Amino acid sequence: MEKVHTTERLTRLRELMKKNKVDIYSMTSYLQKTAINQNTSHPLTHGEVVALPILLLSRSLLLAFISGFSGSAGTAVITEEKASLATDGRYFNQAEKQLDDNWSLLKQGLQDVLTWQECRTAEQSEGGKTVGVDPTVITAPEARKLTEKIKKKGGADLKAIKENLVDDVWGKDKPARPSEKVQVLSTDYAGKKFQEKIDDLRKELEKKKCVGFVISMLDEIAWLFNLRGSDIPFNPVFFSYAVVTPKDATIYVNKGQLTKEASTHLGEAVTIKPYEEIFADIEALSSSSTTNHESESNSSKPKFLISTKASWALSQSLGGEERVEEARSPVGDSKAVKNETEMQGMRNCHIRDGAALIEYFAWLEEQLVVKKATVDEVAAADKLEKIRSKLDKFVGLSFPTISSTGPNAAVIHYMPERGNCSVIDPAAVYLCDSGAQFLDGTTDTTRTLHFGEPTELERKAYTLVLKGNIALELAKFPKGTSGYALDTLARQYLWTQGLDYRHGTGHGVGSYLNVHEGPIGIGTRIQYSEVSLSVGNVLSDEPGYYEDGNFGIRIENVVMVRETETEHRFGDKPFLGFEHVTLVPMCRKLIDESLLEERERNWLNAYHEEVREKTKGFFKGDERSVKWLERETQPY
Repeated sequence: MEKVHTTERLTRLRELMKKNKVDIYSMTSYLQKTAINQNTSHPLTHGEVVALPILLLSRSLLLAFISGFSGSAGTAVITEEKASLATDGRYFNQAEKQLDDNWSLLKQGLQDVLTWQECRTAEQSEGGKTVGVDPTVITAPEARKLTEKIKKKGGADLKAIKENLVDDVWGKDKPARPSEKVQVLSTDYAGKKFQEKIDDLRKELEKKKCVGFVISMLDEIAWLFNLRGSDIPFNPVFFSYAVVTPKDATIYVNKGQLTKEASTHLGEAVTIKPYEEIFADIEALSSSSTTNHESESNSSKPKFLISTKASWALSQSLGGEERVEEARSPVGDSKAVKNETEMQGMRNCHIRDGAALIEYFAWLEEQLVVKKATVDEVAAADKLEKIRSKLDKFVGLSFPTISSTGPNAAVIHYMPERGNCSVIDPAAVYLCDSGAQFLDGTTDTTRTLHFGEPTELERKAYTLVLKGNIALELAKFPKGTSGYALDTLARQYLWTQGLDYRHGTGHGVGSYLNVHEGPIGIGTRIQYSEVSLSVGNVLSDEPGYYEDGNFGIRIENVVMVRETETEHRFGDKPFLGFEHVTLVPMCRKLIDESLLEERERNWLNAYHEEVREKTKGFFKGDERSVKWLERETQPY
């Protein structure tokens, strides 16, 4: 990870700050909002993490461009004299390596460290300073909260600057926004017609007495209309907005992106308009709605529904707080509950994907141990992609493969760089976090392996992480339980040893969509307490442990929420549990069997038998993979 020299960029940015009469300028990584939104017109979130190379696109690289930090979650705060970058524990190590001397790092979540909001307000508390932001990359709730903080600290105001200043610094060298073809996703994979999904959405609008819903999250638009694109690497979405009212449905997209099949698919049910017309159109739509209800008080006039993740700019175009109702997106909620077709697709694609990983690990072990070959992290990731690419229904990767050896495995979201990465050391821990997009689902699997003799600490840490992974999967819980409530199950064995990890335990997974999707998740973030888990949710189960400069361990299975049988039924509530779909063996060399309880051994033996039975048919004529599979799945 090389540092980017940012002196000239910051100098130019500060010149533009003076020109626009702002004392502080701040920007957030566009990957930091759940699901994917586009460029500076869509704030991006990341339930846990969305693939870093999204930053290589168009305006989504802005934070990386100005700071040199390429992580998916971060906020930059620039004043006349200082530049700070705030990020969470997943990226401390990475940020320290990538930021140059112009930047200070705010380690969010640590005791006595200012949040980025506090940093902003603290910097401008004296003298009535003005904070500038691009309103298209901050949500309306964030803008309100920040304005309140600024004024409370004696600042002047939060100023919306129409043109993104970092965009202007980048200038003509900035890559153009992608405009790839948009394809239809057959109901054979989607499981439900888009017209039925829109009907469901209209019923929600009627319940909320809203005159329309403006959709800005790219994965929600793709899911709602059964369309998929490739504007964002690793995520099958396309740059667009959508507006649904009781009578009309409109997609704002570059019409040239739609294949003939896609245009026919949408037919007369959906109006297609140019992408750039969204703000003018919703402003006119809001004005028209207001005119039709002039005699009513502001409180009784019908409102437009927008997601709490929608940009401040969208809210302003609709008329601000008086004209909008902010809520968790009903489309996002529906998307997170997979139908039976989608769940079967997830089962099927994980069998194929598991077979690819087994073939890969068998190959890698032979290269490193038998042939004593030199294989670097990128070459290994390339081999895995080549194996996956031969699978049925394969579309592409779901994020860049994290192929990390030794101390690199301690960098939670490490990205090996071609020509500047480590050679895989067979005497060290190897962590591989990878996934793929298939027409019938999305995969995300992490396995930690050792090709030599692991240390006692490595075996102990691995086994504690494995115990947490199993404990979470075996959990049974009443309907209405949130991922926030379940998080400690995965950490409990690490905690008994005074150990922990600085990332969430699980994120939602899309169905041939974003590998990280909201609103569900398992972790300590308070937002995970706001949404209970439901039958049909698909999540990751991925506890870990990391020692900076030494090794890192993570075990990740994808699981689905299902109703489960219990002896009793307290409060007449259904009880739920998890069904795993990931099928890749755990590493025998790293398991300390003396730390396993009987039910954990039983689970491990049953799991390995299932892995063996469901994947062995892929290895006809592949003696290497068969031997590796049989060895790794032997019962305990």
